[in-house]
Amino acid sequence: MRVENSFIPVDGVGEKTERRLWEHGITRWDEFDGSVVGPTTADRIDAFVDRATDRLDAGDARFFDAAFPSAERWRLYESFRDEASYFDIETTGLGHRADVTTVSFHRDGETRTLVRGRDLTAETLTAELDRASLLVSYNGIRFDVPFLERAFDRTIDVPHLDLMYPCKRLDLTGGLKSVERQVDITRDRPDLSGRDAVRLWRRYERGDEDALETLVSYNRDDAANLALLAEILCDRLHDRVFAPVRGDVCEREV
Repeated sequence: MRVENSFIPVDGVGEKTERRLWEHGITRWDEFDGSVVGPTTADRIDAFVDRATDRLDAGDARFFDAAFPSAERWRLYESFRDEASYFDIETTGLGHRADVTTVSFHRDGETRTLVRGRDLTAETLTAELDRASLLVSYNGIRFDVPFLERAFDRTIDVPHLDLMYPCKRLDLTGGLKSVERQVDITRDRPDLSGRDAVRLWRRYERGDEDALETLVSYNRDDAANLALLAEILCDRLHDRVFAPVRGDVCEREV
């Protein structure tokens, strides 16, 4: 599902009105003809479509991030996934005094990991963030982003799809590793956990380069697997939202 299929950002259009539009065959902005809804709502939809079309052509993910209800931001994914950056961090603990040890960014099929004491700096972090139109994480809104903001004294305001919330909507619960198992995503070292990541960093600080290599591999898997998870979740939500609508008249666009 793409943002062009959505009318819910319009003031006065809720889930029922949006579904009624879809059921009448109005499944894209360019199919709206003023019917089905009242004149005031029709004017609002027309105004939104005019502005949203311009913002979509400009690749303005921020506009849609602000316009969509938080529970529906998964709809941005297909429209902006080509500019998405999947990211995950590792730290020395959960407290305010803990340090960020590694940050992995997965984009365009490639993964880059920044390491504390080497290339993890405010400048390199900012450069990676500035490349993305959409950030994708798991529990990043509550954990990764606040941690990075505190550690590097900066505000991260890139549009953000936190996959933990679509997971909950689909009754997929637990941490990232648990969710991966539930949807049959595999990884090279399923035995490793966040606690192991802390121990690996401590071993590296004592001179064990192999421990760092394992930590980086673990962190890279976290980031890369988010791309697989995002596809699965958005496919499932697409099917849940559109399957009942006229025999799934709005086919998923790739």
